[in-house]
Amino acid sequence: MKPAVRLAVAMLSLALGACASLSGAQREQVTAKVVAARSTQLDCTQADACAQRSPLRALAGRAFADSTPQAPAHYALILDRGPDALLARVNLIRSATTAIDLQTYIFDEDDAGRLVLDELLAAARRGVRVRVLIDQLSALKHVDTLAALAGAHANFELKLYSPVLGRAQITYPQYALAAACCWRTLNQRMHTKLLLVDGAVGITGGRNYQDDYYDWDDEYNFRDRDLLVAGPVARVMREDFALFWNDRRSVPVEKLSDVGGRLLSSGVPPLPPSHFERPERAEAMRRDAADGALIEERLASRAMRVGEVRYISDTPEKHRAENADQQAVASGSLRGLIESAQQEVVLQTPYLVLSDAAQDMFRKLHERPYEQRPKIIISTNSLAATDAFIAYALSYKYKRRYLRELGFNIFEYKPFPLDAPIDIAATGAALPDLGTGTQDEDSDADTGSISAGRALTGESGGTAASTKPADEPPTPPVDMAQTRRELRRKYDRNSSVDRAEYQRALSREYSALRYSTRRANQPVPLQRAGIRIGLHAKSMVIDGRIGVVGTHNFDPRGDHYNTESAVVIEDRDFAQALRASIKRDIAPANSWVIARRDKPPVFSGLNYSLGKMFEAMPILDLWPMRYATSYEFVASAACPQPLLPSDPNFRACYQPVGDFPEVDVGMKAITTRIFTAFGAGLAPIL
Repeated sequence: MKPAVRLAVAMLSLALGACASLSGAQREQVTAKVVAARSTQLDCTQADACAQRSPLRALAGRAFADSTPQAPAHYALILDRGPDALLARVNLIRSATTAIDLQTYIFDEDDAGRLVLDELLAAARRGVRVRVLIDQLSALKHVDTLAALAGAHANFELKLYSPVLGRAQITYPQYALAAACCWRTLNQRMHTKLLLVDGAVGITGGRNYQDDYYDWDDEYNFRDRDLLVAGPVARVMREDFALFWNDRRSVPVEKLSDVGGRLLSSGVPPLPPSHFERPERAEAMRRDAADGALIEERLASRAMRVGEVRYISDTPEKHRAENADQQAVASGSLRGLIESAQQEVVLQTPYLVLSDAAQDMFRKLHERPYEQRPKIIISTNSLAATDAFIAYALSYKYKRRYLRELGFNIFEYKPFPLDAPIDIAATGAALPDLGTGTQDEDSDADTGSISAGRALTGESGGTAASTKPADEPPTPPVDMAQTRRELRRKYDRNSSVDRAEYQRALSREYSALRYSTRRANQPVPLQRAGIRIGLHAKSMVIDGRIGVVGTHNFDPRGDHYNTESAVVIEDRDFAQALRASIKRDIAPANSWVIARRDKPPVFSGLNYSLGKMFEAMPILDLWPMRYATSYEFVASAACPQPLLPSDPNFRACYQPVGDFPEVDVGMKAITTRIFTAFGAGLAPIL
């Protein structure tokens, strides 16, 4: 047989195997097996399902009691810190009396995922109806886990959204087949994230269910943000969840061919007990979630009383429409808010890749008369911090446009921010021994956060699982400059990039590229070691009076492919609190500033014109002299405060630090430039 024929036969076999589905009779058999296996035994017979009393759940009672149809009342709590976001989830799940609805893009089988799954199953066993909806491309990774959950309990239901090829899990070749036959359908993903308890209190925002969203990964963690909201808007959230749950794209796991085949052949497997990589950390979280006084102090007491709250969300109709933009409710609503701005837009997104509609909108804002033009402040990732270097390459390509034509003030997040709401001690990582013989604790008085700069020094911060004794002597200060020099000498980041943690497909936010190569989107190598932080928060503040927290990356995927959601609160106190949180992220300790390079001494006009011409090309953007670069603030008596790039004194207070600061210049920097030159066609899926 000729090689071409063998290849064709192999591809045909793959296609037939991938597309094989359960027959109607087999589906009935699987359903019968699952129903028979599901336990109906309850651990509680009380009317309230033995729910744990919770100060967070009590916020909803107060909000409903104070609400009228004309004047709704809500409580809102910004969840900046990862451990707090996980603590709030566990505590709320335990407080449920009737129903828990969970909707997410990623649900992993690591420590954070296992902990939440255990809590959901415990709630089901005490009498709470639990429904879990996960996007198929990023769902639980083992077929046996899914098969066990299908028959775990009568009160527990699990569905996957838009399963590719009718399967729960797909291989790389199967993904390639799906990309060849059904590219648009493959890219239409459910990016909406919601945890809703009793239809009364919900959490939404950027976080998925994976260690790196809760400061539990020992290599790379996200600086993310969620919003807990209690009150009447939760009813809107419940209706929105029902639209997804009842949609034909949401398929019970037992009806998928690989899970159903496993159930037919071997029955419902037992769900093995959770084995945590760091069991002491999980146990500490469980213990803290039962401590009402701790929940009140760390979380509930910080909730803000606000008035009307809006929940905007795309529905599955977006994936049925011929023109997805017609059903892009979230994108349209967010653009409308930005267009209403008069003084300032503060926008935070991990991936600064704007759709054509968004660029047109910002261009029109910038074309307003100067005195009517709002200031646009953007917080996003640097190449050193991002988990999506291909997306960064497209952002890098259009820096001139963003600065000159759209009027952006761009701040790029550092991989080792010195003042971020990140709990390094929570990672459990084995940090470098620098011979200092000290462990330092540096809690932020306002937020209880731990400086992420501790990742550089081997210092640990206090958490519920790790606290410093009150009688311990004070720790001597650490010379950060000397520490960094030692790290550079002692640790080579290249030695760690092949570790298992870096083999993950990037940022499954970009599922279209998830299967491109196994190493295509791992974080780039850096010049020094440390626990890296990448920005993942998606938030916005308009004129200091409207605050938005949601799932939308303000990118083409959010406009055209993903379903997205957001909470909009028109309350000045809340908006100012959110603005302060984002402004902290763009402080000099945490971000570099992007600004125009110094003009070359000769032919500056020609250089600018050629750069602009090459930028307009979809491919072959090969001009080496880029318009913008990164700058670091240098404080002095003459420069006591950081400035915007538009300030006439900017260059006196900032020094250039290169296009890719902190990056170990090599293949990744070269590849970034290659994608800048040739990858513009990827913008629609990025």
